[in-house]
Amino acid sequence: MSDSGDPNCIAHVAFIPSSGMGHLTPFLRLAVSLMSHDVRVTFITAHSTVSLAESQTLSRFFSTYPKITPAQLPLIHFDDPSEDPFYIQYEAIQRSSHLLLPILSSILPHLSALITDMSLASTVIPLTKALSLPNYVLFTSSAQMSTLFLSYHTIFGSRDSEENNLFAIPGLQPLPKSWIPPPLLSDKDSLFRTQLMDNGKKMLQADGILINTFESFEQEPLAALNDGKVVTGLPPVTPIGPFAPCDFERGKPLEWLEGQPMGSVVFVSFGSRTAISREQIRELGDGLLRSECRFIWVVKENKVDREDNKELGELVGKDFLAKAKDKGLVVNHWVNQGEILRHPAVGGFLSHCGWNSVTEAMWHGVPMLAWPQHGDQKMNAYVVSRAGLGIWVENWGWGGGEMVVKGEEISKKVREVMDNELLRVQVAQIRERARAAVADGGSSNKRVVELIQMWKNTRVT
Repeated sequence: MSDSGDPNCIAHVAFIPSSGMGHLTPFLRLAVSLMSHDVRVTFITAHSTVSLAESQTLSRFFSTYPKITPAQLPLIHFDDPSEDPFYIQYEAIQRSSHLLLPILSSILPHLSALITDMSLASTVIPLTKALSLPNYVLFTSSAQMSTLFLSYHTIFGSRDSEENNLFAIPGLQPLPKSWIPPPLLSDKDSLFRTQLMDNGKKMLQADGILINTFESFEQEPLAALNDGKVVTGLPPVTPIGPFAPCDFERGKPLEWLEGQPMGSVVFVSFGSRTAISREQIRELGDGLLRSECRFIWVVKENKVDREDNKELGELVGKDFLAKAKDKGLVVNHWVNQGEILRHPAVGGFLSHCGWNSVTEAMWHGVPMLAWPQHGDQKMNAYVVSRAGLGIWVENWGWGGGEMVVKGEEISKKVREVMDNELLRVQVAQIRERARAAVADGGSSNKRVVELIQMWKNTRVT
């Protein structure tokens, strides 16, 4: 049953993200965006979080937006020391998802829809089906990556999908197998592969799939998805991004940036959960010095932030710190990435190509040097390169020990991005298109307004 036909009724939407800042950040930004459209928001989080960054961000979020109602999902303990701690958290949330039923049933006023993380679809969608509650999956990576995520369960093990070192996704040009996340190609079962297959299959039963991208940025994969070429029976796949940074994320800009010449600084960061080897850290430091560019470098040797307690000199070398003191800033703690990218002194971004980093570079108009490390990041780097947002050195391979890229080569590519005036112009144009997409009357904005109108007429009782 539903309340319908009342133009003054307010849509009430709940959110359930999974684990890691890469998944949490787009959920927070979408929640704030919907609230600005007069949507009532309930935000459900797993307790406890994996990282300190998540818990601190949630605390700031709820204190900044008191109208957003918090709710907590208690977790049934699950552990596997051999697995990534974030994938373990996904599994723990899935195993605890039956505890969502009483939470969803008791929320008042009654919900219009639930927005579910893509990594939780397999267990949450059956619950919302039982409640007759519309369920929209938020896909927190690129539309390009979603074509693999959604079709993998149909092509896994098929010889037709893998020939001559190519991987064929229906409806699209075959891709090099080297772009596919390695756990999907190995014989050994992993949580990553099992979860991806189960969630991709179950997303066919969602009421819609929402993606943090915009139509002209990823036109080909979006068309293939909605034309039924990638997999049959998909619900509508709707681009509603890029999500704008929120007020609660704002902070003081790094003092070091003040006074640096416009466009002179390259920002180097591989995200909140990417660790690189000590040897590669040293070569990267050498490359930054050789480039003679100013730089801000976030050094990370461990996956979970609370473990990053080594001295900088131990990580990058004391000689490097002495040589770098007049050229750059090196830190091994969390920094406000958005505040750095928006600063006019920043003219380039050496990044792992997590999708949040891509959309933030796009939003602030900062050219990228893509260096994928794991997961979806080669698919995202392909989007960056193809769209003209940056360059991707494909032969650098995956991070994590596959190969060590030498400082001399890193230096050349950093200079290529920082000195490329044509790239700067292209990226500035992408920035304008991205902001136009979410402005009033833009392609993404129109779709959000349509969704909200639909939710107003679909409140479960």
